[in-house]
Amino acid sequence: MTPDIKESILQVGDKIPDISLPDQSGVELNLGSLKGEPFILYFYPKDNTPGCTKEACSFRDNYSAFTGAGIRVIGVSPDSANSHVKFIEKFDIPFTLLTDKNHELMELLGAWGTKVLYGRESVGVKRSTFLISAEGSIVEAWRNVRVAGHVEKVLARAKNL
Repeated sequence: MTPDIKESILQVGDKIPDISLPDQSGVELNLGSLKGEPFILYFYPKDNTPGCTKEACSFRDNYSAFTGAGIRVIGVSPDSANSHVKFIEKFDIPFTLLTDKNHELMELLGAWGTKVLYGRESVGVKRSTFLISAEGSIVEAWRNVRVAGHVEKVLARAKNL
């Protein structure tokens, strides 16, 4: 797949693909198996970097509010399971982190491609968050996310699901 935005990027209303990715323990999690429970998929560039740590800790700090609303939180990055384990341990992250090293899910959701940072163009993860209904449909998509205040917006929307 090309790193540029494609016509086939999933949108609000589309079904989340039935893809399996390994979690921090190396166990495959099939997104199709999550039908019946709403969840958040948030995509971030790299474990243990300032913005990604701030975002993960914000989801961590609001985790009980998400679970109280019946919403599961899942983070996704291209990092290895080993990197995820260290990140989880260092910051006491209570939710699943998936590895999408081949960017398969990221590309389908438009969370991988060309981006511009400080005037420089590169290819990588585009910080994005998706709210998925219990039926497996994308209810809300936040693209090109800015970390400050983002999790609170996601939580407010998730509570109204």
